[in-house]
Amino acid sequence: MNHHKNPEKIKGMVSRRKFLSGTAAAMALTIVPAHVLGKDAPSNKLNIACIGVGGVGASDVKGVESENIVAMCDVDWHWAAKTLERFPKATKYWDYRKMLEKERGVDAVVISTPDHMHAPQAIMAMKMGRHVYVEKPIAHTIYECRKMTEIAREMKVVTQMGNQGRAGEGIRLTYEFIHDGAIGTVREVHSWSNRPIWPQGIDRPKDTPKVPDTLDWDLWLGPAPYRPYHPAYVPFKWRGWWDFGCGAMGDMAVHNADPAFFCLGLKAPYAVEAQTGPVNNETLPEWQKIKYYFAARGDMPPVTMTWWDGKKDGKPNMPPRPVGLEEGRKLDTNGIYFVGDKGTILCRGWSSPPRIIPESKMKEYQRPPKTLKRSIGHYKEWIQACKDNKPEDALSGFAYSGPFTESLLVGNLAVRLGKRIEWDAKNLRATNAPEADILINKKYRVGFEI
Repeated sequence: MNHHKNPEKIKGMVSRRKFLSGTAAAMALTIVPAHVLGKDAPSNKLNIACIGVGGVGASDVKGVESENIVAMCDVDWHWAAKTLERFPKATKYWDYRKMLEKERGVDAVVISTPDHMHAPQAIMAMKMGRHVYVEKPIAHTIYECRKMTEIAREMKVVTQMGNQGRAGEGIRLTYEFIHDGAIGTVREVHSWSNRPIWPQGIDRPKDTPKVPDTLDWDLWLGPAPYRPYHPAYVPFKWRGWWDFGCGAMGDMAVHNADPAFFCLGLKAPYAVEAQTGPVNNETLPEWQKIKYYFAARGDMPPVTMTWWDGKKDGKPNMPPRPVGLEEGRKLDTNGIYFVGDKGTILCRGWSSPPRIIPESKMKEYQRPPKTLKRSIGHYKEWIQACKDNKPEDALSGFAYSGPFTESLLVGNLAVRLGKRIEWDAKNLRATNAPEADILINKKYRVGFEI
């Protein structure tokens, strides 16, 4: 373990005298939560602690910086340096557990760490009564998604997953178009991404380079089985490793496939099939085609959704060109399209606005009234919901994003096991594959259990 690092050695970082993590000074820090003070508090701002502030974490910090950022935690101070420097008054920590225990005045926690850390961090925070914002996907395993959803409901905390497009205009317009009958009855959906943009289909490296002074490798591993440090994992490249990430499913399906679940009212699939490149026990394959089967919902018929990602034979692994797409017009690198019995709706990635194809039909279409409530913004709605103690006002709260992510991750079971999965969502079981149990609910290293 690398708990003996000297922050004075980290270029541009706060001095050891000011570094309060694990000291009596940190314990003495007293902040009265905004929800205790009430709405008449002088600032009416949330006291927020952030876990993981490099990379996408920097964007999440920016999204909530209107509030009081009182504490920050990161295990890689080189990667997080710029963000840590921006908030000199925030107490700095290596270990999220120490931060959550000592910062008793925290109202809400923003978690922007690798997938395998989400559940231990979010569950600890929620059990302490803190609201949580968790980057996508909300969890690393299907069981974690279910448990986080249940704890959020039991603790009555406000939650949000970082699929920012869920708050946008595009996904609302897509819903309104489909429910207006713009393309008739939908029975087929295709969604895709240019991910992975990191290595996959590779084995574990054999060499064991020195751990950088600015990284606490043991804390970075957290609940994952121990392995030696290597830059093949951190930063960023962890997404392709089974022990740490969920691949493109966790990185982009939570964005690009979101309109299918929201607009068509999809629940859990009853079966999932996958075709992929070579699969191993270390990393996800170089390409995937994953087909989800959904039952009828009310007056909506059964529907299939096929997910495409990666490169196959050196070419992007993309869905077939939809009928009506003009000659010479290419599909974007990320997106989704809905096939109805009267036409097709095409959207770019990240839940972008819909277009009926061809464009001539789009120009003729009389847009329906705006029937859905519009969002004040992805981060703003979470912040306001926290202040109002209204979990239902955070539109990608775990009540929605938990089951959504559960369903997507059934696809990873089909990929890893190389077989069709018959899925029993109620009991979280692959009825035809008992060997999936260890993947649905994994084991944890001591000290990082959920």
